[in-house]
Amino acid sequence: MTDATRTRPAVRAISLLLASAVAMGLAGCASASAATSTTELAASPLPPGEPDSDTSLRVAGRTTQLQLEAAGSEIEPPAFTVAEWVNVSAGPDVIQAFRSGSLDIASNAIIPPIQAHAIDFDATIVGVLERPQPSYVFATAPGTDIADLSDFRGKRIAFSQGQSQGDTVLRTLKTAGISNDEVEFVELPSTQFLTALQSGQVDVAPLSEPAVTKYIDQYAQDGAVAIPSEEPDLLTILWVPTEVLADDENVRAVRDYIRVWAQGQVWAWENADAWKQFYYVDTEGVTVEDADRIWATANKPQFPADWDRAVEWAQSSIELLVEGGFIEDFDAEVLFDRRFEGDAVAAVSDEYRAG
Repeated sequence: MTDATRTRPAVRAISLLLASAVAMGLAGCASASAATSTTELAASPLPPGEPDSDTSLRVAGRTTQLQLEAAGSEIEPPAFTVAEWVNVSAGPDVIQAFRSGSLDIASNAIIPPIQAHAIDFDATIVGVLERPQPSYVFATAPGTDIADLSDFRGKRIAFSQGQSQGDTVLRTLKTAGISNDEVEFVELPSTQFLTALQSGQVDVAPLSEPAVTKYIDQYAQDGAVAIPSEEPDLLTILWVPTEVLADDENVRAVRDYIRVWAQGQVWAWENADAWKQFYYVDTEGVTVEDADRIWATANKPQFPADWDRAVEWAQSSIELLVEGGFIEDFDAEVLFDRRFEGDAVAAVSDEYRAG
């Protein structure tokens, strides 16, 4: 690997993200720059009461949408109007949708808000869910000689700087004692990881369920293997463009969505058989046996009433990106609007309160 190749990943990743954000999100730049800052809003108390039913939000939350459908009357539906369930989930796509003004609230891991801050887009975290068990599995391409994490040295790894998969890769390499310049990062959106594995464009990629099960079922006979990650993807967050919070009715709707989001997570946990059948088997098309195996690794929902640990985790992710030359350092606290700190906890029983 040449010196030029070693320095290329950080530069290419930043360039790709910035170009994408500019090309796809210029329509939202003026409104975002004019938005009230998180710091200014944080000094104001949250408005009490229920949202008006005419208040509408565009929501990226496929899991919550499906949980509402599966639960039926067991979860009280949003008191506001969901104008659209927006079909985006990958962090860079969510940022573009935020910037273009076509999305109001989304669920992601911690990396997209960090990336948004790095490109000066003003957004804030309003909900936190902790998942202490690892979420990703490293799948290998057919014909590779990778048996464990130590074999990643010298390999081509699918990498998305702006997504949680990238964070998991960086944490894994650091734990394994492998420096970033000892691997080749192949920058791709996570939606292309599976295709990259199948085509041999990469040697290894972090996948989540049920994609990894489907992949291994198809390619195990050709030598593909699945290596469990040892690094958790600790945080699932709800976040919004800060300008959304400048309107009290929007804030009431956001708080109501936090309730729905939290209760959907709990419903799925408490109704595991129904959820496995509805989501994994009927929606995603895996077998009943695979659904049981996937669910055995699921995290019980845990909502923290105190976000200190979440801020610390976010700071560690920032430092990994700084060490890799991807972003400049900043204080993770600016990502969180602590006025919403107790909302998810208030929506569920004490059993689901993170310790």
